[in-house]
Amino acid sequence: MTSKKTLLKRAEEQFLRKDYDNALKIYSLLLRDDPQMPDARVGVFLSDMGMESDEDAQALFDYYQIIKESNEDAEKIIDELMQTIYATRVVIQEEILGSLEEAGLEEGIRYSDFIRLVEEKGSFKEAFEDIMFSTRVVIRTREEFIDFIERLVGAGYREMAATYLDTLAESFGPDQEIYALYHLLKDSES
Repeated sequence: MTSKKTLLKRAEEQFLRKDYDNALKIYSLLLRDDPQMPDARVGVFLSDMGMESDEDAQALFDYYQIIKESNEDAEKIIDELMQTIYATRVVIQEEILGSLEEAGLEEGIRYSDFIRLVEEKGSFKEAFEDIMFSTRVVIRTREEFIDFIERLVGAGYREMAATYLDTLAESFGPDQEIYALYHLLKDSES
């Protein structure tokens, strides 16, 4: 039986060779056995990113290697960075970013389908973590956006929720319910 350390080394070698498919498979095997393994979680995310943006993925991999040796909060720093990057990948359509066709629904799932997954899992956080690195969530309405932000905050993804709000709040115009979400963020700090 191959050890976790050996598999991790193999995954990192595949990643550095830019063989993101194989790196992703190996990191996924590691996550199957240890879902909280920081190096595997980062590896899955960066391998997925590498398929779209090779230079960015390699740069973040190098950054992660440097900070994990010199910073005890490396996992937290990278986790927040991954959440922020993922936040930019969620597709908001119709009045925010355009029509459903332009949003590329074929590359993601509708928010209503995501909520069904949440109900099946019994946990927003678990369902969100299952899809966050591989699938876009297509949010079509203001109500879905508000619900999504409230659920992110409730699941502890405060920084990600703040990123969404900062990026998209102006898209809704002077909407009091959207601005009230900032109060929800502030209240969640305590």
